[in-house]
Amino acid sequence: MQFSGAQPTVDLTYSDVFLVPRRSGVTSRLDVDLSPRDGTSATIPLVASNMNSVTGPRLAAALARRGGLGVLPQDMPLQDIDAAIRWVKDQPVPWDTPLVLGADATVAEAAALLPATEGHGIVVVSGDTARVHVDDILGVVPATRLGTALPDARLGDLARGRGASIDADDVTDARHAFDLIVAAGAETVCVLHHGYLVGTLSQRTALRSTLYRPAVDADGRLIVAAAVGINGDVAAKARALVAAGVDVLVVDTAHGHQEGMLRALHTVSELGLGIPIAAGNIVTAEGVRDLVGAGATILKVGVGPGAMCTTRMMTAVGRPQFSAVLETAQAAAELGAHVWADGGVRYPRDVALALAAGAASVMIGSWFAGTIEAPGQLQVDEAGRVFKESWGMASTKAVQGRFGRLDPYERARKELFAEGISSSKIYLDPLRPSVEDLVDMITSGVRSSFTYAGAATVPAFHERATVGLQSAAGYEEGKALPVSW
Repeated sequence: MQFSGAQPTVDLTYSDVFLVPRRSGVTSRLDVDLSPRDGTSATIPLVASNMNSVTGPRLAAALARRGGLGVLPQDMPLQDIDAAIRWVKDQPVPWDTPLVLGADATVAEAAALLPATEGHGIVVVSGDTARVHVDDILGVVPATRLGTALPDARLGDLARGRGASIDADDVTDARHAFDLIVAAGAETVCVLHHGYLVGTLSQRTALRSTLYRPAVDADGRLIVAAAVGINGDVAAKARALVAAGVDVLVVDTAHGHQEGMLRALHTVSELGLGIPIAAGNIVTAEGVRDLVGAGATILKVGVGPGAMCTTRMMTAVGRPQFSAVLETAQAAAELGAHVWADGGVRYPRDVALALAAGAASVMIGSWFAGTIEAPGQLQVDEAGRVFKESWGMASTKAVQGRFGRLDPYERARKELFAEGISSSKIYLDPLRPSVEDLVDMITSGVRSSFTYAGAATVPAFHERATVGLQSAAGYEEGKALPVSW
């Protein structure tokens, strides 16, 4: 990356900079390869943050199916995180994970899992919801139907007929699957294999399969990462996560450049786990050198830029994110390591700028929290808007969950020093309610950024990106304004 003018004399946020177009031979966004090349098998440079309100198994599987990576949070009990990893590994790669409910489930129960939006549906069954035989399928209730039915209506009464289905063995490729769905004339079809339900598919998800390469392990299963803290028996937990099938281990603490982190990294790296080890958070080249020396192969970069984080206002500690990524990525490249830019992205432009600064991937938190697949139930406010609850990982709510087993006195002491927002409503975008919808929007913008820079790969973008400085007015000029006539 290079600056178009004089080198900046102050640290910069994403809003302070812009990309300058260059002569380009890349003629199509589809010619761009977004693989981060960071030692993971991700095929797009997006990582879902290890926040309790952001990444659960459902989001991790959906994101990996489109090439990204979800990081399960360290606050999950070990048995729960083990089950989550194994669940992700069991999910279909070419098809969507089916959302299955029994005939007696109500519209209200279904609406807590799925908003009334096109392209989604619930498979209604009369028998076992875990292993569904074709004879038990009562039908598929389109998600749009949930918005017009009474809350106490039974799904079994809404399911009409068995619904459209296709046989997995009959599908030759994603384009063929798309044509089969069109021919079936249904929003969502069941995918069957040897008479059992193995997935669902809509026209849009079939189309996505022609555009994305899934992120899979050596056995062809979806990948997933998991985080561990730096306290307790880190080695035992790391071994357990690898035994469960985790693909990337993230050693995580708010202040990553500390002795406790270095000890934990040495401990984990000496286990010879054979998977990438990410660690953070840091914001300096010195932090990169120390953590790489202790065994990290990927550095999480960012202190204070997250939407749920109050660290900078509470402590004055942190660093504007663009400059933090720029410095750490340069140091990491010299050591053969990689950077994940963690926090501060609010638009696709910010993701592109993080990659321009040298990040291999960009971590996304609150942006993904307001999606169908994020943990937690859907809720509706007094105005009828659908939202999910989100909170910071150093907030009082997070501390209560993390230290819930302590006696009341010790837990109260921990709560005294909590930081971050404990509860925030993250509203679903009616046009993009799914994490896959957001991935479409983000990668579309980033692909265009690459074509403007004349880069067809992430390493080429690192090299060719030209960045300029802008005033606050310059940033505002770039925003689209509503037109009034």
